[in-house]
Amino acid sequence: MSQVPSAPDVNDNDKLMAALAYFLSPIVPVIILVVDSMKVRPYQKYHALQSLGLFVAALIVSVLMCIVYFACTLLTAGILGLCLWVIFFIPYIPFIYYTIIAYTRGEYFEIPVITKFMVQQGWLTRA
Repeated sequence: MSQVPSAPDVNDNDKLMAALAYFLSPIVPVIILVVDSMKVRPYQKYHALQSLGLFVAALIVSVLMCIVYFACTLLTAGILGLCLWVIFFIPYIPFIYYTIIAYTRGEYFEIPVITKFMVQQGWLTRA
């Protein structure tokens, strides 16, 4: 995870909202991007957009995991289904990790692949 320098105007409320953006994605990021007093805060907006990108990536991974899970379950008559159900918790791990990082460090950081893609598309601007 590469880091972008922290902004001097980040306060505790910004850090809390950024953490909630990852923890309660996609609800809180949408709220941040709609509420006028929140969307003007660069730290909150950056992490809200980045959280939405992570949510979309996790959704894609979840769909792919469902396909693999059902194929493995079908091929093994349900035996692998008993063991592989834990793979559905994998997409939640990055959200918990980035929640902690956003709140404790108060820095702008990049999520590998996702942030770079969002910057290239013009959806996210580096802080």
